[in-house]
Amino acid sequence: MRITRRETFNAAHRLFRPEWDDRKNLEVFGKCSNPRWHGHNYTLFVTVDGEVDPETGFVMNLKNLSRIIGTFVIEKLDHKNINLEVDFMKDRLASTENLAIGIWEQLETPIRKEGARLYCVKLVETEKNFVEHFGPNP
Repeated sequence: MRITRRETFNAAHRLFRPEWDDRKNLEVFGKCSNPRWHGHNYTLFVTVDGEVDPETGFVMNLKNLSRIIGTFVIEKLDHKNINLEVDFMKDRLASTENLAIGIWEQLETPIRKEGARLYCVKLVETEKNFVEHFGPNP
């Protein structure tokens, strides 16, 4: 059984490689390399799976899942600059793909401690762009 919790946050970032000049960054990353940053209203879907507990009827208590997402992800990202202020994105290019990987890494252990398994992190950057991460390859 799988359950999903939806959360939202707002954050700024810039896609750039510091070893490249502004011209090359613009060529590769387009407007997303703006030296003055840009932001998104992100939507995050966290899906967990596991067995339904016969006592509670839950795979995982959604209140606990929401608390974990809030503590380990939303509090660190909401209204922050991903490049400068988010500890788990230090030394990573602030792409949506890398952000989804970082979010996975933040959530996997606390969710496992609740008796469920993290199945998917889906991160919607715009109405046209999103990524889905299903964890590291076995």
